[in-house]
Amino acid sequence: MIVARAWGGKRYAVLGLARSGAATVRALLAGGARVVAWDADETKRNAFLPATGDDLTIAPLDDLAGFDALVVSPGVPLNTHPLAAPARAAGVPVIGDIELFAQARGDLPAHRVVGITGTNGKSTTTALVHHMLQGTGVPSLMGGNIGLPILGEDPLSPGGVYVLELSSYQIDLTQSLDCDVAVLLNVTPDHLDRYDGFDAYAASKARLFAMQSIGHAAVIGIGDASSAAIARSLDDRGAPVTKIAPGQCMDQSRWPALQGPHNAQNALAAIAVARALGIAAAEIDRALASFTGLPHRMQTIAQRGGVAFVDDSKATNPESTAPALGAFGRIHWIVGGRPKGDDLDACAPFFGNVAAAYTIGEAAARFAEILRGQVPVVEQAGTVEAAVRDAAAAARPGDTVLLSPACASFDQFRDYEARAAAFRTAVEGLA
Repeated sequence: MIVARAWGGKRYAVLGLARSGAATVRALLAGGARVVAWDADETKRNAFLPATGDDLTIAPLDDLAGFDALVVSPGVPLNTHPLAAPARAAGVPVIGDIELFAQARGDLPAHRVVGITGTNGKSTTTALVHHMLQGTGVPSLMGGNIGLPILGEDPLSPGGVYVLELSSYQIDLTQSLDCDVAVLLNVTPDHLDRYDGFDAYAASKARLFAMQSIGHAAVIGIGDASSAAIARSLDDRGAPVTKIAPGQCMDQSRWPALQGPHNAQNALAAIAVARALGIAAAEIDRALASFTGLPHRMQTIAQRGGVAFVDDSKATNPESTAPALGAFGRIHWIVGGRPKGDDLDACAPFFGNVAAAYTIGEAAARFAEILRGQVPVVEQAGTVEAAVRDAAAAARPGDTVLLSPACASFDQFRDYEARAAAFRTAVEGLA
């Protein structure tokens, strides 16, 4: 695992014992720290009880005085969680596992870090950069908002590259991550329940570049006003910036998993990162052609009677759903969940591709209201299972049944992966 000598003798409070929290506790203990940890889930607490002793206590975090930091998972809402204000009042930094990774970098073999953020496309771009490095034999790890918890991984050998997908929440919990290459793909409205308006959300993304040393590389998609403004601010300070403009024409015919204009931008960003890391052009070309894409992102999971069933459960806002609607012809669209806004405006240019819409979850009624009169058939299905059954019955050869919810999953599922699993199970259960 990844540890820092600087943690030795310090005292940390850890809130949340899911995957990243559990890895954090183990890494802190291995680094010689004392830890008080808590999780509302008794099962997660009990998993650590056999290890309790002088260095580890499982107890509610009622008093934060005397701690060197409070470590929380990115899912903890700092704007509303009852521990956030007491931590600030006690002068206790509130950090995440990415900040602990940043603190451990001085104890790791020589390496570089690529940090990738953006409202949409960051998982695909992160996986693509990692794939490019793997193809050249460069040691690399993929972590952050994708893959396994970074602190639980073994350190890379000298010359390795850590490729981190970073959500705005993770950036909020990080103060000292100096990326050798920092990437911003786009900034569109998302997670606004956690921020004091859109400008605050955009400012969170910009902090990734504020943590960089002068001279380190930046790659920014300038297709929206906020990202373009961040690029201009970096120009003003003399930072080396590669700007990815929208609508650049590319031959994507040899890249089966990178179709559509959104993936053109993702590919251009990954190419810019690869060049900054010194990967040869021929190696980049081979990686683009051999990349197989990500689970739950426009992933065809079945073909039945000439109908394709496509899992795009990772599309959790309208901006990330829009490319999927633009990528297929006659679509039976399963949409809904816990909405992040009150409209589907970003998807509207592609409503002509939708033969029928099946709305689910908390957004079912609202989205059905929006879509009536915009697409030929609208059904308030309620659940993924009902939507799959009815869509499959209506679809004809050549059609696509597409789960691309444009919403978070937490109204009905643990996460978007559980939603995808329900979709796959429903498809497999079709007569």
